Amino acid sequence: MDTGITARLDRIGRDGRYVIVPMDHGITLGAVRGLKDIESTIDAVTRGGADAVLTQKGIAPRVHPNKNDAGYIVHLNASTTIGPDSNDKRMTGTVQEAIAAGADAVSLHLNVGSNYEPKQITDLAEVCDTASKFGIPVLAMSYARGPGIDEHDAESLGHAVRLAEELGADVVKTAYSGDAESFEHVVESTRLPVVIAGGAPEGDKATLEAVRGAMDAGGAGVSIGRSVFQHDDPEAIARAVTSVVHDDLSAEDALDEAGLSVEA
Repeated sequence: MDTGITARLDRIGRDGRYVIVPMDHGITLGAVRGLKDIESTIDAVTRGGADAVLTQKGIAPRVHPNKNDAGYIVHLNASTTIGPDSNDKRMTGTVQEAIAAGADAVSLHLNVGSNYEPKQITDLAEVCDTASKFGIPVLAMSYARGPGIDEHDAESLGHAVRLAEELGADVVKTAYSGDAESFEHVVESTRLPVVIAGGAPEGDKATLEAVRGAMDAGGAGVSIGRSVFQHDDPEAIARAVTSVVHDDLSAEDALDEAGLSVEA
């Protein structure tokens, strides 16, 4: 692996494990709770131990003064929930623009199995090619999404993560299959570090149990957005997630250590 990529992966993770908090949702959902005062949210989650935060390039000036030396990832494509099809992710930036914005890595979203898969495959291949020339790591957010596809099916998720490796990504994010046993197939489908998405918030215990299951299956961490940045205490939930990923705590112990009540 390129020295620059290795060095920058160390900026967005620790010892091959990653706690990333994506906050690019402003372009997708609008200025939802947790993102209006994004400065305070970034400060809170990084104080809680998040290794890196992720936004679109235009938010970079609001990130750097508040990230407490955490890593920074710039996301390079997007869609909106009020547009004609949210699966149709269009390019919003370049690797060079991300570097100019102070990014340690870039990311790109793919919906494998959707009608837009062919263009998104091409986009990822081009981003990986350019990024490798600059020593910039690429996080591929590779989901199984499309007509008739179960977004949590381990076989489909395994295909999605393998696709990311085949195209040259350095880390891959995908959905959690629901249990550690099935997620082992996903992790074994690639040599890349696999991190799980959070999805819609379902409660602290459910979030941390998913993280624990992914780690038990050999996963490399998380890239969880709404369950962290929309939490009533973003610092505390970030600390809990970090404890599971980096300290191998159970969900219950992580909640307790973070001062969050264990849900019934």
